Amino acid sequence: MSTDTELKQGIREHLGQFSLHVLLVFATGLTIGSERAVVPVLGRDVLGVESLFVIGSFVVSFGFVKALLNLYAGKWGGEYGRKPVLILGWVTALPLPVILIFAPSWGWITVGNILLGINQALTWSMAINAKIDIAGPDQRGLAVGIDEAFGYTGVAVGAWVTGIIAARTSLRPEPFYFLAVVVVLAFLISVFLIKETVQLAEVEVEDDDHHDANLPFVEVLKRATYGDKTLFAAAQAGHIEKFVDTLFWLAVPLYLTSQGLGIAAVGFIVGVHSVMYFLQIATGGLADRIGRRPPVVAGMFLAGAGILGMVFVDGYLPWVILSGVSGLGMALLYPNLMTVPGDAAHPTWRATGMGVYRMWRDSGYGVGAIFIGLSMEFVNAEAAFYMTALLMFISGAVVYIWMEETHPDFGTHEPPAPATEPRKQVVTED
Repeated sequence: MSTDTELKQGIREHLGQFSLHVLLVFATGLTIGSERAVVPVLGRDVLGVESLFVIGSFVVSFGFVKALLNLYAGKWGGEYGRKPVLILGWVTALPLPVILIFAPSWGWITVGNILLGINQALTWSMAINAKIDIAGPDQRGLAVGIDEAFGYTGVAVGAWVTGIIAARTSLRPEPFYFLAVVVVLAFLISVFLIKETVQLAEVEVEDDDHHDANLPFVEVLKRATYGDKTLFAAAQAGHIEKFVDTLFWLAVPLYLTSQGLGIAAVGFIVGVHSVMYFLQIATGGLADRIGRRPPVVAGMFLAGAGILGMVFVDGYLPWVILSGVSGLGMALLYPNLMTVPGDAAHPTWRATGMGVYRMWRDSGYGVGAIFIGLSMEFVNAEAAFYMTALLMFISGAVVYIWMEETHPDFGTHEPPAPATEPRKQVVTED
């Protein structure tokens, strides 16, 4: 039987488990980061893929699979618990290093990225839900900020490390030995050290809400997609900002190497963009004090300006600086966009609502890869930067016009409703 201490929410009260989930989301970032600098160049220089659109296919497969699994990961996490879904996510990553090392053609890389999409959806979804379970409403922004900061620091470190390994050895197999170690260790931690946290989410449900059943899945999908203008604004912004992430995964390495930079330098520039996400520790906590909307709006425009600037400069240092500027914009918007559905969803359907947001957000990988790949294929690499920046500016304007503040203390958005209409109560004040 759980004790009152075990059921009390708070990062300090569950620091050990919270820290393990931070470590695991870092490993999730390392896993995807290990592909960032190396795999697009591997396709062009080793596997002989000439079409830039075909190279982009591995991001398309990743994006749509991750988006779909995000939708169901939240649902499964609520039904079966966070830990089983987390373990399943790491199981799917175990074959990935082997595929990347021995793939005889680009089709195998695309198949491997289907597994990567499943891995990222299940492990990162459970990482964020577990941290929100532990933190409670008062530290929700901080928890999301820490999660995304360490996850994307992992992306940066993965890109740097594999870029350095590839520069000193070869594009494969050596960089993916590192990936294999990460995946195996994360799997073992998930199995033997992680504890279930779903019971902590139930603490937020008032006693009078216990009679409520969860909203039907389809109703949550509708509400979190178009039934609420604020949630729609968050979903479309999450979808478009993934174009930036896709640009740094697909177009930036190919563009910079075509400008004469070596793979190690490219890995560093891509890594600088991702390491700026570490500032999400500060920007997530900031949103707990000033609200979610201001950093989201500022971040959308700043990230767009950073990537637009990259095509107007030439040279290693300017590219590093503008990569960092775009990363700073992403650090402002990223955790706070995700906190919006966390605020606006009732605890009885929050995991599913978060899954809906993450589905729309990460489908931006697939859609972005298609548009970026077509831009590079039929226009030029610079066109992908222009298109992405323009979409970020338009999406930021939608956020500015439609998104209401969801912060529970001073927000203007209507408070989240339970699964069904609660019983009328007579409220008395002391």
